[in-house]
Amino acid sequence: MPISPSSSAQVAREAVAHRLRDLRVGAGLTIAELARRCAWHHAKTSRIENARTAPSTKDIRLWCRACQADDQVVGLIAQSLNAESLYVEWRERMRGGLEQLQNRSARLFRDTRLFRVYSSTLVPGLLQTEGYAATVLHFDAAFRELPVDDSAAAARTRVERSRVLHEPGHRCVLVVEETVLRYRIGDADAMAAQLGYLLTAGALPSVSFGIIPAAAHRQKQWPRETFHVYDDTLVSVELASARIRITQPSEITLYLKAFEELRAMAVYGPAARALVVEAIEALG
Repeated sequence: MPISPSSSAQVAREAVAHRLRDLRVGAGLTIAELARRCAWHHAKTSRIENARTAPSTKDIRLWCRACQADDQVVGLIAQSLNAESLYVEWRERMRGGLEQLQNRSARLFRDTRLFRVYSSTLVPGLLQTEGYAATVLHFDAAFRELPVDDSAAAARTRVERSRVLHEPGHRCVLVVEETVLRYRIGDADAMAAQLGYLLTAGALPSVSFGIIPAAAHRQKQWPRETFHVYDDTLVSVELASARIRITQPSEITLYLKAFEELRAMAVYGPAARALVVEAIEALG
């Protein structure tokens, strides 16, 4: 069951491309004729229609004018902007710094009633301690060569944002691979504090915390990319270069299916706590 994190963005781009192509065909124009009316090379028309190039606002206006379809401009521009917002480069999102990036999600966290998180890489942000979060965010700042490293402030904001777990009306179901407990993020003290916090946070009434043992028999799901599901309306996947926002219902359903199958492989309660304790003892 393949899951492509960028497919929602591509599907949305293709929908815009198909609408533009339909306008051209409906106007009885060839690719070359439309290109001449828009004063650009015919190869650009082809790239736009095949969703290889995203049209700018100006491109859409010229296209609709060439097809005598000015009434379609507003709708197409809105659809195109939405398509491009699904795939947002980290470079753009981080221009205001890491702390501002954390603040951008505050409203989403307040509005979400059910968080479902699967992680094969890190302790989920909702359960991160300030020390662990600061190390993760510092790594990110260095990797992306940000001009200002505000990872310490961003970590405090992340922890503050996670207080929704203590507020009525919010539930969180988290599933991690056992290897997440073994990755050394920061020094031994910071890692021990983080693992210790998992023992506490995992016992909260609003939290279901499961761990998939490394020795688990994989029958349906192998380790997947880390993803977050907010209620049933949004899936967020973080890549090295971008964040993918998935809103297409059919793809959200696919992620929810993957989540349930991964969740079924996890252990909970005493068995999960035993794995955390083993990881703490392994720190030496």
